[in-house]
Amino acid sequence: MFIVSAARSAFQKSRLITAFLAVAAFATISLDSARAEYPDHQVTIIACFPAGGGTDLAARMIHVELGKALGQPVIIENRGGAGGSIGTGVVARASNDGYTLLACSSAFVVNPSLYEKVPYDPFKDFTPIMVFGASPNVFVVPAQSKIQTMVELIAEAKANPGKMNWTSPGVGTTPQLAGELLKIKAGLEMQHIPYAGAGPANTAVLGGLVDFYVANYGSLTGLLSGGKVRPIAVTSKQRWPDLPNVPTLDEIGIKDAESDTFQGLFAPAGTPKPIVDRLAKEISKILAEPEMKAKYAKLGLPVLAEGPEAFAARIKREVPMYKDVVDKAGLKIKNN
Repeated sequence: MFIVSAARSAFQKSRLITAFLAVAAFATISLDSARAEYPDHQVTIIACFPAGGGTDLAARMIHVELGKALGQPVIIENRGGAGGSIGTGVVARASNDGYTLLACSSAFVVNPSLYEKVPYDPFKDFTPIMVFGASPNVFVVPAQSKIQTMVELIAEAKANPGKMNWTSPGVGTTPQLAGELLKIKAGLEMQHIPYAGAGPANTAVLGGLVDFYVANYGSLTGLLSGGKVRPIAVTSKQRWPDLPNVPTLDEIGIKDAESDTFQGLFAPAGTPKPIVDRLAKEISKILAEPEMKAKYAKLGLPVLAEGPEAFAARIKREVPMYKDVVDKAGLKIKNN
């Protein structure tokens, strides 16, 4: 009797295990099927800056074509504020199903050091998908300035400590950090005059209210082509193709001061790899089109198309790099 009961118990356990494995297999197949069908409804890209800015434009140039490639609408929703941190925080808390994505600039890697608090962790809360493009920062002086080169600017600043002033598109932007890094590397004492955006800063430069200006190349194209400002240095590793006669900071002896401003796309952490890979693949194809490359170049944002791994490496490199500059320059923005 005992042997029969034991045999019956073993048989029942075997049936339970078989049933459990069947359910697990079905769930796996269903999950794989759902992933394979991504997307089955609208995808939203949250741009963390207001409409009309570089981040917004970089996302809008690909969203229609991306929607065609995915077979579902892709829309742009602007969530500006706190230097990009508000929109970034929204996506950090979004479902990791691939239907809510983030378009952000280099603010993504700067803000964690610049602000007292930010609603995201750049390493834990996001999966990088693609860097659309990046362009260097450029040091320019007003066309009427007596300064002709960066060497002359440094000499002038050293001869008159504390008297030279300069501006950028805003506190914590990569152009401002490029200027602060120059001060640190060259041992200069200069006054930064903050303006709320590229527009007011451009006006200050044209009005001769500042001695020099540091801005992203894309925001300077109009001033450069019109001869309103004179470029004296770029922050790229090599000379910029559109400014072949302008030296890099490295060429004039300012070492390890390269910087640029990127625009890229992120997904919340934990987004399934097949979805991330699908998005990266489709965006890479779109960015490879000659017409699309021309559009980004016109925006002053040459296409890079850095995929998930290269983008992750960039973030790992740039977060501590900008933290070092922010700390040494004594920059910190308190949250309200």
